[in-house]
Amino acid sequence: MSRSATAAPARTTVLAPRLDALLRDHLGEDLFRLEPDLIGIAGAELTDRLLGLRRATETERPTFKPLHGRSISRSEASSVMQTIGRDVRAALAEPLPADVDLAGPWPLTGHQLLAGLVLGGDPFRLRMLMSRNLELTPKLTWTVIAAGAALPRRRGRSVTGIAGLWERAETYEDRRYAMGMYRRAAAPVCFTVSTLVANALWLGAPFDEDVPSRNILHEAMRLLPPSWNMLRHRCPEYPELDPRIGRDDDVLVLPLLSHRDPALWDDPDAFRPERWDALDPDQTPGYLPFGHSSERCWGRHIVMPLAELLLDRLREGGWEVDPDQQRAKVPLLGLLGVEEVRVRRVRRAL
Repeated sequence: MSRSATAAPARTTVLAPRLDALLRDHLGEDLFRLEPDLIGIAGAELTDRLLGLRRATETERPTFKPLHGRSISRSEASSVMQTIGRDVRAALAEPLPADVDLAGPWPLTGHQLLAGLVLGGDPFRLRMLMSRNLELTPKLTWTVIAAGAALPRRRGRSVTGIAGLWERAETYEDRRYAMGMYRRAAAPVCFTVSTLVANALWLGAPFDEDVPSRNILHEAMRLLPPSWNMLRHRCPEYPELDPRIGRDDDVLVLPLLSHRDPALWDDPDAFRPERWDALDPDQTPGYLPFGHSSERCWGRHIVMPLAELLLDRLREGGWEVDPDQQRAKVPLLGLLGVEEVRVRRVRRAL
């Protein structure tokens, strides 16, 4: 039987076989060998020391790897995230439409809502890059980008700052690069927010009214961490840190395991958002939903306000998990989350 990550009655969360095997075989271990040249790291202290040794290289960063053969500097990546951050803050300044329909399959429904909320005024060729269908294959993504970069532009139509990067690009190569950055920066924000909210609904809804949405989200990220693994390529410092790591070993840091380590958490498999009343997420050992303190994900200050806003709206409006749904799968993807949660209006807010 697959390990369940829920506390809700009559709901079963089925993890992908490889995820389930990691929990079954290595929970509570600080270091273990996964492959002949790959070491798994899950101990909180060892993780902290290892990730503190050096910053991620450009090929280890999940979002800002080289694009079309061009390196993305840290200053450029930071500037792009600041730009999308301003776009998000502008969107948050306006209330969600009162009649917005949040029913349907999540996280897809939430993703489409957010893409419209934040980026709805951008040119269609850019908004196409927000499609979840482009996750099926990188080749499809780059085909759409290549076609969009070749089409003539209508200046002055873009609304968001992130779209302005494309609008100001003069050459075909620069437009293709700007569209790739649009996909890299904007799509993960909407993907991540909608997934975090879907995970929270599935794992814990219905919620007690006095529990803050922030606590609910932190607990959902504990059980289904968005950054559930972090790859670091071999380097000479690692064997010096721990002799069990060979000179030719890459390492895979696994918050998936440290987030459920019974040595770190009371009742680790239970969904208990109240535990965060007394915990600081930035200072809790082994808790790394957005990476290590030495290099947190640049997008977390964008993701969390959007996720809270959306979860608050769902709670206030009486939107909950369809009582008839009792089972949900968690596939093996980079962003860990339930594949589909059916949401409907079970009760109306008073």
